[in-house]
Amino acid sequence: MTIPKAVVAPVARLSGRVLLAIGITVLAWASAFIVIRGVAPHFGGGALALTRLFVGSVLLSLVLIGRKWVAPTGREWILILVFGVAWFGAYNVALNIAEHSLDAGTASMVVNVAPILIALGAGLFLGEGIPKWLAIGAGVAFLGVILIGIGTGISGLSDGTGIVWALVAAVSYAVGVICQKRILRRLPASQVTFLGCVIGMVACLPFLGELIGNLRVAPVSSVLGALYLGAVPTALAFSTWAYALSKMPAGQLGVTTYVVPAIAIVLGLVFFGEIPAPLAIAGGVVCLIGVAISRGRSRPHREHGGS
Repeated sequence: MTIPKAVVAPVARLSGRVLLAIGITVLAWASAFIVIRGVAPHFGGGALALTRLFVGSVLLSLVLIGRKWVAPTGREWILILVFGVAWFGAYNVALNIAEHSLDAGTASMVVNVAPILIALGAGLFLGEGIPKWLAIGAGVAFLGVILIGIGTGISGLSDGTGIVWALVAAVSYAVGVICQKRILRRLPASQVTFLGCVIGMVACLPFLGELIGNLRVAPVSSVLGALYLGAVPTALAFSTWAYALSKMPAGQLGVTTYVVPAIAIVLGLVFFGEIPAPLAIAGGVVCLIGVAISRGRSRPHREHGGS
């Protein structure tokens, strides 16, 4: 019996708008690791997630004003529920808890095993296949993540709790993206992002009591940090991510977030005075090289245009 060859999705040619959306997403998400670390002493993981998602839901609702609402099907509602609970709810809670014991740079490196999971999941469940340059770029970028981890002493941590929570965040992240990509085949990106954020917020309502207690004692700077997380890394960055995801393969977009740890380390140096080890800096460069490689063109296929 002859086994048919897997259909491999070609690498999309991206427009300026898509590239801008990717850039905004990466910078905003990198900054989120820094802000979460900064406000962690004053907010529990669930309380911070609830604050972030409440602010994000309010702002995202404003984006929908005047736009046509597309009614999801029953199957799409299931995917939206999984997407909202996994990525907006579980991801945020797990990441916030992880950064109570991990520095921002280390947390970002562990979470960024997610693009590997996304690429594999997209190939298996979305029919995107695994293009040669995506596979090579992902491997190179993953090597960069390992170098950063070694350079910052990730292997020498005495308490593995933070690592476990960061891995939970990575898995939740990947599950959310796979579900989101399927939904975006028919539903508008802004609507999907809003629904996911609201569902994540509802899932975090059990932390309301914790949030009220935290707000009573948290300094103004930490409250402003929590509001920033809702406005920029959530409302803005998840919108730009959804737009980019609607225009290109999930695996290809996921690998671009390998740049996040490198940026997070630089921001950690600026705001916390953390000086990356030389090996960590080298790892950041390798990450960037991997992302560039992943953008390679597959000659045998016709290329799709992004818009």
